[in-house]
Amino acid sequence: MGIIEVDMFPEDVDDPGHPVAESFRELLEEVAEEYECRLESFEVSHGTVSFSFDSDELTANILKILDAK
Repeated sequence: MGIIEVDMFPEDVDDPGHPVAESFRELLEEVAEEYECRLESFEVSHGTVSFSFDSDELTANILKILDAK
């Protein structure tokens, strides 16, 4: 599986435990549940979020969405 890395938050969001990051993690876990897979990794550093799933299908769909933006 590949890791998806996205600049999402201001640089002061620098910890996965930050409330904004936790909310995003919860959203990712809900999406993973819909695809019947798991969120395998989740990290936040200076506003950049890195995450991965154990589903190629979900990863590909997210990359398509990000590519369209």
